[in-house]
Amino acid sequence: MTATLNKKAKPAPSEVVRHDVVMQPDGRRVVIKLFVPGEDSQTVQNRAGRLIERILQLDEDEIGRLLDDVLTRFSGRHHDLLGTFQHHYELVQHRVPPEITLSPATRSLIGAYFSHEFAVEAAALCNPSMVEHPDQTGMEPGELRVAISLRQIGEGHISSIGFCTAVLGPGEKLHMETREGPLTIGQRVDATHWKNQLSAALIDAEIDNEASAYVVSVLPERFTDVEFEDVIAHIPGELLSRPLAQETIDKIRHVVSEDYALTFPCATPLHQRVMWPATAAESNGMEDARFVRVTDPDGRHAYQATYTAYDGRQISGRVIFTRDLRHFEVTRLSGPAARNKGVALFPRYVNGVKMALCRSDGETLGLAVRDSQHRWQPSVPLLAPHRGWDLIQVGNCGSPIETEAGWLVLTHGVGPMRRYAIGAMLLDLDDPSKVIADLPEGLIEPDDIEREGYVPNVLYSCGGVVHEGRFWLPYGASDVRVGFASVPLDALIQRMLPAPA
Repeated sequence: MTATLNKKAKPAPSEVVRHDVVMQPDGRRVVIKLFVPGEDSQTVQNRAGRLIERILQLDEDEIGRLLDDVLTRFSGRHHDLLGTFQHHYELVQHRVPPEITLSPATRSLIGAYFSHEFAVEAAALCNPSMVEHPDQTGMEPGELRVAISLRQIGEGHISSIGFCTAVLGPGEKLHMETREGPLTIGQRVDATHWKNQLSAALIDAEIDNEASAYVVSVLPERFTDVEFEDVIAHIPGELLSRPLAQETIDKIRHVVSEDYALTFPCATPLHQRVMWPATAAESNGMEDARFVRVTDPDGRHAYQATYTAYDGRQISGRVIFTRDLRHFEVTRLSGPAARNKGVALFPRYVNGVKMALCRSDGETLGLAVRDSQHRWQPSVPLLAPHRGWDLIQVGNCGSPIETEAGWLVLTHGVGPMRRYAIGAMLLDLDDPSKVIADLPEGLIEPDDIEREGYVPNVLYSCGGVVHEGRFWLPYGASDVRVGFASVPLDALIQRMLPAPA
C-alpha cells in the first residue's frame, strides 16, 4: 500500500472509528503486599513486635479458626495464598523469640497479619501500548492477537504495569479477551548485567576514580550479581585505602542493584501478570510503558519498552527487554536524552544506529541516537509547539511505526486548559531527522464522555499497531478508562500536509 500526501489542509480523517469496547478500572484486580503496621506513620517504636506478641497469646484452636476464616475469604482471589503468607512470615520472623517453636498454622497466621490487598487499578487505568502478541495460535485469516500494556494506578497514586490481550480483525472487528482471574506479581530473579550499561550509568552519576575504573575494567561484558560481588571482594588493598573508595563501591553497588530481572510462571496468562515496582528508584511508580516489537541486527524479534521510574521526588528512564512477555530484564537509560519522560524506541536500527524519540526539554519532540558508550545523546528537534491545540507541549504517543510512506509517529499536543489531543506525523525512513509531513489538526480529541475523569480533558496513548492496512490505537481517556480507535492507514497519511522545505 502506497499513500500520497495532499498539498492542502483537510479535516482530520472522517474514517476514524471509535470502537464500542471500553476498559474501565476494576477494583477486583488485587495483589497481596507486605503490610507492617505503623511503618508508614514513622512512629518511634515499630508495632510489629507488639503485634506478634499478641498473636502468640492465642491458643492453637483460635489460630486454626482465624487462619481458616482468612483462607475462606481470600483463597479464590489469589494464587498460592499460603505460600505468600509463609513468605511474609519469613520477612518478619526475626521478631519471634528464638526459643519459641511455632506450628505451621501460627506461622501462616502471622504472615496473614503482615499482608494486605492492593487494588492495582483502583484509582485509574490509562496510557496503553499495543504490540503483536508472541502467541498467534488459533487465529483465523485476517485476525491478529495483540498484547496491550496498561498503566494501572492504585492507592497512593502508585503505578504498576499490567497487561491484557485482544484480537484485531477481520476489518474493523475488535474483540477483548478475558481479564478474569487472580493476579501475580513477577518474581525477582538473578539478573545478568551489561558492562557498557554500567559504564554509561557511572558517567551520568559522575563516578570516575581508580576504584570505579578498576571494577569496570575487570568485569566481563555480561556479568551476574555473584560475579559483580566477586570483583568487589578482590579490589586491591591499595585502591581500597583511598579516601573515596568505600563511597565509590557503595554507589556502584547501588547502580547495579537498580537493574533487575523478573519472571512469571509459564501457567500464568498474560492478563494476570503484574510488573510491580522492584527498586527504590521506581517505588512510587512505573509510568507510561511504551512497548514495541523490535528487530535485532541479527534478524531476531524481541520486545522492548521504555518507562518512567518515579521514587516520589525524581524521575529516571528505564528500559525493559523481553522475548516472550514472561521473563523481563530491566535496566536504566543513560545520557542527556534520557533525562525526561517520553522516550520511545524505534522498532529497528536505522543505518546501524539505535534511535529513539524523546522530549528532553519538556515541550519539544526530538530524535536521539545511542552512542558507542550506550548513552542517549542530546536530541535533534523534530516538532515544536506551533499550533493552537499544542502550544504548551508536544510529544510522542509511542514508538514510530514503519510504513512505505515513512515512519508514522503518533503525537500528542497540549492546548488551553491543559487539553490533550492526539495527532500524527511522518519521518523519512532513511533519515528520521527529516519530517516529511504532519497532520494539521488532531486525529482524535476528548469527546463529552472522555473528557471526564481522574485527570480531565486528556487523551494519551503509548503506542499502536498497523494490521491489514488499518492503524489501531488504544488510548487512555482522562486516566479513567481505555478506549480504542482505528483508521485506514492510507486515509490517515493522505490527510497529512508536506512539511515546509
